[in-house]
Amino acid sequence: YPNPFNPVTNIKYSLAKPGFVKLIVYDVLGREVAILIKKQQETGSYNISFNVGSFASGVYFYRLESGNINLIKKMMVLK
Repeated sequence: YPNPFNPVTNIKYSLAKPGFVKLIVYDVLGREVAILIKKQQETGSYNISFNVGSFASGVYFYRLESGNINLIKKMMVLK
């Protein structure tokens, strides 16, 4: 939230058990544009701020992976 956003959005997630977490942002063509998290994390709730900086307006996707969880969500940048 918020979505659409400019220039910062927050991505919230919770882990029911500890695990290796990857949170990666892709552009609409599937190219990796940012790695927000790539590390072991403990059980709990997390809030990651994502600043698009010089990214162009458009649609982006973030992918959250941890254990057998694989979640993809759409984000829209408006400038």
